[in-house]
Amino acid sequence: MPYLNLNDQLIFYTFKEGDPDLPVVVLVHGAGSSHLGWPPGLRRLPDFAVMGVDLPGHGRSHPPGRSSIDEYANDIAALLSQQKIGQAVLIGHSMGGAIAQTLALSQPDVVAGLVLIGTGAKLPVSDLILAQTLTDFTAVTNFISQFSWSPAAPPPLVAKGHQELLKTAPDVLLGDFVACNTFDVRDQLGKIDVPTLVTAGSIDKMTPPKFGRYLAEQIPGAALHIVENSGHWMMLEQADEVTAVITQFLQQFT
Repeated sequence: MPYLNLNDQLIFYTFKEGDPDLPVVVLVHGAGSSHLGWPPGLRRLPDFAVMGVDLPGHGRSHPPGRSSIDEYANDIAALLSQQKIGQAVLIGHSMGGAIAQTLALSQPDVVAGLVLIGTGAKLPVSDLILAQTLTDFTAVTNFISQFSWSPAAPPPLVAKGHQELLKTAPDVLLGDFVACNTFDVRDQLGKIDVPTLVTAGSIDKMTPPKFGRYLAEQIPGAALHIVENSGHWMMLEQADEVTAVITQFLQQFT
Protein backbone atom coordinates (compact mmCIF):
# COMPACT_ATOMS: atom_id res chain seq x y z
CA MET A 1 0.00 0.00 0.00
CA PRO A 2 1.24 3.52 -0.75
CA TYR A 3 3.08 5.77 1.66
CA LEU A 4 4.33 9.30 1.21
CA ASN A 5 7.43 10.61 2.94
CA LEU A 6 6.54 13.90 4.61
CA ASN A 7 9.60 15.43 6.29
CA ASP A 8 10.91 11.93 7.12
CA GLN A 9 7.51 10.81 8.42
CA LEU A 10 5.66 8.10 6.51
CA ILE A 11 2.04 8.96 5.76
CA PHE A 12 -0.32 6.25 4.54
CA TYR A 13 -2.95 6.87 1.90
CA THR A 14 -5.25 5.03 -0.46
CA PHE A 15 -5.89 6.13 -4.02
CA LYS A 16 -8.60 5.14 -6.47
CA GLU A 17 -7.99 6.27 -10.02
CA GLY A 18 -10.52 8.46 -11.78
CA ASP A 19 -11.05 10.94 -14.59
CA PRO A 20 -7.89 13.13 -14.68
CA ASP A 21 -9.96 16.09 -15.85
CA LEU A 22 -11.98 16.12 -12.62
CA PRO A 23 -10.81 17.38 -9.24
CA VAL A 24 -9.51 14.70 -6.89
CA VAL A 25 -11.76 13.91 -3.93
CA VAL A 26 -9.73 13.87 -0.72
CA LEU A 27 -11.22 12.24 2.39
CA VAL A 28 -10.01 13.83 5.63
CA HIS A 29 -11.02 11.92 8.75
CA GLY A 30 -11.72 13.22 12.23
CA ALA A 31 -10.06 12.90 15.64
CA GLY A 32 -8.84 9.43 16.51
CA SER A 33 -9.96 7.95 13.20
CA SER A 34 -8.36 6.87 9.90
CA HIS A 35 -9.28 6.37 6.25
CA LEU A 36 -11.37 3.39 7.42
CA GLY A 37 -13.81 5.86 8.99
CA TRP A 38 -15.27 6.41 5.52
CA PRO A 39 -17.87 4.06 3.98
CA PRO A 40 -16.85 2.07 0.89
CA GLY A 41 -19.27 4.06 -1.26
CA LEU A 42 -17.29 7.25 -0.69
CA ARG A 43 -13.89 5.59 -0.98
CA ARG A 44 -14.96 4.18 -4.36
CA LEU A 45 -16.91 7.06 -5.86
CA PRO A 46 -17.42 6.57 -9.61
CA ASP A 47 -15.72 8.90 -12.11
CA PHE A 48 -13.62 10.76 -9.52
CA ALA A 49 -10.15 9.90 -8.30
CA VAL A 50 -10.40 9.46 -4.52
CA MET A 51 -7.57 9.83 -2.01
CA GLY A 52 -8.08 8.62 1.55
CA VAL A 53 -5.48 9.84 4.02
CA ASP A 54 -4.42 8.57 7.43
CA LEU A 55 -3.38 11.77 9.18
CA PRO A 56 0.00 11.71 10.96
CA GLY A 57 -0.08 9.33 13.92
CA HIS A 58 -3.38 7.77 12.82
CA GLY A 59 -4.15 4.43 11.20
CA ARG A 60 -1.08 3.20 9.33
CA SER A 61 0.69 6.57 9.28
CA HIS A 62 3.70 6.94 11.51
CA PRO A 63 3.71 9.15 14.62
CA PRO A 64 3.80 11.81 15.85
CA GLY A 65 0.38 13.40 15.49
CA ARG A 66 -0.26 17.13 15.58
CA SER A 67 -1.79 19.53 18.08
CA SER A 68 -3.22 22.23 15.81
CA ILE A 69 -5.57 22.30 12.84
CA ASP A 70 -3.10 24.50 10.95
CA GLU A 71 -0.42 21.80 11.25
CA TYR A 72 -2.76 19.13 9.90
CA ALA A 73 -3.85 21.46 7.09
CA ASN A 74 -0.21 22.02 6.16
CA ASP A 75 0.26 18.24 6.03
CA ILE A 76 -2.66 17.82 3.62
CA ALA A 77 -1.36 20.69 1.48
CA ALA A 78 2.07 19.03 1.33
CA LEU A 79 0.52 15.71 0.33
CA LEU A 80 -1.46 17.36 -2.46
CA SER A 81 1.69 19.08 -3.68
CA GLN A 82 3.73 15.86 -3.61
CA GLN A 83 1.04 14.04 -5.56
CA LYS A 84 0.74 16.95 -8.00
CA ILE A 85 -2.97 17.33 -7.23
CA GLY A 86 -3.84 20.79 -8.49
CA GLN A 87 -7.51 20.84 -7.54
CA ALA A 88 -9.25 18.87 -4.79
CA VAL A 89 -12.72 18.56 -3.35
CA LEU A 90 -12.10 18.10 0.36
CA ILE A 91 -14.55 15.93 2.28
CA GLY A 92 -13.91 16.38 5.98
CA HIS A 93 -15.57 14.82 9.01
CA SER A 94 -15.45 16.63 12.38
CA MET A 95 -11.78 17.57 12.87
CA GLY A 96 -11.31 16.79 9.18
CA GLY A 97 -13.93 19.42 8.41
CA ALA A 98 -11.91 21.95 10.37
CA ILE A 99 -8.84 20.98 8.34
CA ALA A 100 -10.83 21.37 5.11
CA GLN A 101 -12.09 24.83 6.09
CA THR A 102 -8.57 25.90 7.00
CA LEU A 103 -7.20 24.80 3.63
CA ALA A 104 -10.02 26.57 1.78
CA LEU A 105 -9.04 29.76 3.60
CA SER A 106 -5.25 29.43 3.43
CA GLN A 107 -4.83 27.85 -0.03
CA PRO A 108 -8.01 28.61 -1.98
CA ASP A 109 -6.38 27.88 -5.36
CA VAL A 110 -6.04 24.20 -4.43
CA VAL A 111 -9.59 23.71 -3.15
CA ALA A 112 -12.33 23.22 -5.74
CA GLY A 113 -15.09 22.40 -3.26
CA LEU A 114 -15.91 21.39 0.31
CA VAL A 115 -18.09 18.77 1.93
CA LEU A 116 -18.27 19.42 5.68
CA ILE A 117 -19.70 16.53 7.70
CA GLY A 118 -20.52 16.72 11.40
CA THR A 119 -18.29 19.72 11.97
CA GLY A 120 -18.32 23.41 12.82
CA ALA A 121 -16.45 26.69 12.57
CA LYS A 122 -15.51 26.20 16.23
CA LEU A 123 -15.13 22.81 17.89
CA PRO A 124 -15.12 23.10 21.69
CA VAL A 125 -14.04 19.96 23.53
CA SER A 126 -15.27 18.77 26.92
CA ASP A 127 -12.95 19.58 29.83
CA LEU A 128 -13.27 15.94 30.90
CA ILE A 129 -11.79 14.77 27.60
CA LEU A 130 -8.92 17.25 27.73
CA ALA A 131 -8.10 16.42 31.35
CA GLN A 132 -8.38 12.62 31.26
CA THR A 133 -7.25 11.41 27.84
CA LEU A 134 -3.75 10.64 29.10
CA THR A 135 -4.75 9.53 32.60
CA ASP A 136 -7.88 7.44 31.90
CA PHE A 137 -7.90 6.61 28.21
CA THR A 138 -10.53 3.89 28.61
CA ALA A 139 -13.01 6.22 30.29
CA VAL A 140 -12.51 8.89 27.64
CA THR A 141 -12.94 6.51 24.71
CA ASN A 142 -16.06 5.05 26.36
CA PHE A 143 -17.42 8.58 26.79
CA ILE A 144 -16.74 9.49 23.16
CA SER A 145 -18.30 6.28 21.89
CA GLN A 146 -21.39 6.79 24.03
CA PHE A 147 -22.08 10.22 22.54
CA SER A 148 -21.01 9.60 18.93
CA TRP A 149 -23.85 7.40 17.74
CA SER A 150 -27.62 7.55 17.57
CA PRO A 151 -29.69 5.05 19.59
CA ALA A 152 -30.57 3.32 16.31
CA ALA A 153 -26.95 2.66 15.31
CA PRO A 154 -26.29 -1.08 14.91
CA PRO A 155 -24.31 -2.37 17.94
CA PRO A 156 -21.65 -4.06 15.74
CA LEU A 157 -21.02 -0.72 14.02
CA VAL A 158 -20.70 1.06 17.36
CA ALA A 159 -18.36 -1.64 18.65
CA LYS A 160 -16.17 -1.46 15.55
CA GLY A 161 -15.96 2.33 15.86
CA HIS A 162 -14.91 1.99 19.48
CA GLN A 163 -12.20 -0.52 18.61
CA GLU A 164 -10.83 1.79 15.92
CA LEU A 165 -10.72 4.65 18.43
CA LEU A 166 -8.77 2.49 20.88
CA LYS A 167 -6.08 1.95 18.24
CA THR A 168 -5.14 5.63 18.42
CA ALA A 169 -2.28 6.42 20.80
CA PRO A 170 -3.50 8.52 23.78
CA ASP A 171 -1.05 11.34 23.04
CA VAL A 172 -2.22 11.50 19.43
CA LEU A 173 -5.85 11.60 20.50
CA LEU A 174 -5.12 14.36 23.01
CA GLY A 175 -3.33 16.34 20.31
CA ASP A 176 -6.44 16.04 18.13
CA PHE A 177 -8.65 17.33 20.94
CA VAL A 178 -6.32 20.24 21.66
CA ALA A 179 -6.33 21.07 17.95
CA CYS A 180 -10.13 21.03 17.85
CA ASN A 181 -10.52 23.02 21.06
CA THR A 182 -8.34 25.87 19.78
CA PHE A 183 -9.92 25.97 16.31
CA ASP A 184 -12.13 28.96 15.51
CA VAL A 185 -12.75 30.42 12.04
CA ARG A 186 -16.19 31.88 12.70
CA ASP A 187 -15.08 35.34 11.59
CA GLN A 188 -13.57 34.02 8.35
CA LEU A 189 -16.34 31.88 6.87
CA GLY A 190 -17.47 34.64 4.53
CA LYS A 191 -14.12 34.36 2.74
CA ILE A 192 -14.74 30.76 1.63
CA ASP A 193 -15.51 31.00 -2.06
CA VAL A 194 -16.02 27.45 -3.31
CA PRO A 195 -19.10 25.24 -3.68
CA THR A 196 -19.83 23.83 -0.23
CA LEU A 197 -22.12 21.12 1.10
CA VAL A 198 -22.73 20.87 4.84
CA THR A 199 -24.25 17.72 6.32
CA ALA A 200 -25.35 17.45 9.94
CA GLY A 201 -26.87 14.65 11.99
CA SER A 202 -30.20 15.65 13.53
CA ILE A 203 -29.24 14.07 16.88
CA ASP A 204 -25.48 14.56 16.76
CA LYS A 205 -24.33 15.24 20.33
CA MET A 206 -20.67 15.83 19.47
CA THR A 207 -21.27 18.55 16.88
CA PRO A 208 -24.96 19.49 17.21
CA PRO A 209 -26.89 20.40 14.04
CA LYS A 210 -26.77 24.08 15.00
CA PHE A 211 -23.06 23.93 14.15
CA GLY A 212 -23.90 22.81 10.61
CA ARG A 213 -26.65 25.39 10.23
CA TYR A 214 -24.22 28.13 11.21
CA LEU A 215 -21.71 26.96 8.60
CA ALA A 216 -24.38 26.89 5.90
CA GLU A 217 -25.61 30.36 6.86
CA GLN A 218 -22.16 31.94 6.93
CA ILE A 219 -20.43 30.30 3.94
CA PRO A 220 -21.69 32.03 0.79
CA GLY A 221 -23.91 29.74 -1.28
CA ALA A 222 -23.45 26.70 0.97
CA ALA A 223 -26.08 23.96 0.91
CA LEU A 224 -27.25 22.18 4.06
CA HIS A 225 -28.45 18.59 4.37
CA ILE A 226 -29.76 17.28 7.68
CA VAL A 227 -29.44 13.52 8.14
CA GLU A 228 -32.45 12.60 10.23
CA ASN A 229 -32.14 10.32 13.26
CA SER A 230 -28.38 10.13 12.91
CA GLY A 231 -25.50 10.91 15.23
CA HIS A 232 -21.96 12.15 14.72
CA TRP A 233 -20.95 9.25 12.46
CA MET A 234 -23.74 9.91 9.99
CA MET A 235 -21.69 8.79 6.97
CA LEU A 236 -21.53 5.31 8.50
CA GLU A 237 -24.95 5.21 10.16
CA GLN A 238 -26.71 6.42 7.00
CA ALA A 239 -24.06 5.55 4.43
CA ASP A 240 -26.39 5.29 1.43
CA GLU A 241 -28.07 8.64 2.09
CA VAL A 242 -24.86 10.56 2.77
CA THR A 243 -23.07 9.02 -0.22
CA ALA A 244 -26.01 9.85 -2.49
CA VAL A 245 -26.14 13.49 -1.34
CA ILE A 246 -22.39 13.89 -1.84
CA THR A 247 -22.53 12.19 -5.25
CA GLN A 248 -25.23 14.63 -6.33
CA PHE A 249 -23.16 17.58 -5.05
CA LEU A 250 -20.13 16.38 -7.01
CA GLN A 251 -22.03 16.36 -10.31
CA GLN A 252 -21.42 20.09 -10.67
CA PHE A 253 -17.72 19.34 -11.23
CA THR A 254 -18.28 16.90 -14.10
